Amino acid sequence: MHPLNLDQLRAFLAVVRHGGVNKAAQTLSLTQPAVTTRLKRLEEALGTDLFERSPGRLKLTKRGEMLQTYAEQFERLSDKVEETVVAKDGIDRHLRIGASETIAQCWLPDLVAELHAEFPNLVVEINVDISVNLRSGLLDREIDLALLLGPVSEYSVDNVELPGFDLAWYAPVGMTADGKAGEALIREKPVITYARHTRPYRELKTALFERIAPDVRMFPSSSLSACFRLVEAGLGVAALPRVMGQPYVDQGRIAEFDPGWVPEALSFSASYLGDPRSHLVAAAAQKALQVALAYDGYKNTL
Repeated sequence: MHPLNLDQLRAFLAVVRHGGVNKAAQTLSLTQPAVTTRLKRLEEALGTDLFERSPGRLKLTKRGEMLQTYAEQFERLSDKVEETVVAKDGIDRHLRIGASETIAQCWLPDLVAELHAEFPNLVVEINVDISVNLRSGLLDREIDLALLLGPVSEYSVDNVELPGFDLAWYAPVGMTADGKAGEALIREKPVITYARHTRPYRELKTALFERIAPDVRMFPSSSLSACFRLVEAGLGVAALPRVMGQPYVDQGRIAEFDPGWVPEALSFSASYLGDPRSHLVAAAAQKALQVALAYDGYKNTL
C-alpha cells in the first residue's frame, strides 16, 4: 500500500458530498482532471475501488463507505491541528463568502480587511447576491460563509446573529410629507425596494396590502444603489436601510419622510455549515459579528 495524503482524502470527501467530480473540482479550486487523478491514486494506494461508476452517477462501494468514516475523522483532526498548532500566518486557505448587498455596501470591506490582518495568506472570494440564492449556495457547499437575511433554519447550519438594519421611507426632494399625507405619497408613487424573491419584498408587500391598499405599485430591484438613484430621479418612493440612505439625504439628493409607520428592521446572520467543522469559517463568522457590532455603533452616531 502506498502512503495516503490529505489532498486525496479531501478530494474523495468533496466528490462524495457533491455527488460528482465537477462540483467537487469547483469547491476545491481544481480542474476536473486533477480531482479524477487524486481519486485514481487514492484507489491505487488502497488497492480497491471506492465508487461504482455508471453514466452520470457515482455510488460508494462498501469499502468506499468505510473510508468515508475514516476520512471524516482525518478531516476533523486536520482542522484541529490547524486551529491549535499552525501559526495564523501559515494558514494558506481559500474562503468563499456570500453576502447580501446591504452588508456588501456597509461593512463587508471592513470584514475582509480584518480577515487579511489576522490570516495574511487567506484568499477571500466574494459573491454578492440575494439571500435566497446565498442560502442555496451555502447548502450546496458552493460558499463557506453566508452573510444574509437569516437565520437559516437547517439542522446542518450554525448561525451567528448579527446586528440588524432599520429601514426608512425616502422620496424625491420636494415631495416629502408626514402622516396621512405620507400615505398618499405611497399611493401615488411606485414603491421601490428589494428584489422580488426576498423577505423584505414579501414583508413590505404584505404591509402595504394591509395598511395602504392591495394595488400599491412596487418596483423591485436587486441593486440597492439603483433604488436610491431611482428615488433621486423622481421615479418613486422607497423603503430602504437608513444607514445607506443617510448620505443621500445629507447631500440633498433625496429626503426622508414619515407616513406613520416603517417596515420591520432587517435581521441578518453569519451562517455556515457545522459539518464538516471548519475552525477558519467559524472564526470568520465571529469576526463578522465583531465588525458588524463596531459598524452598528458607528451608524448609531450618525
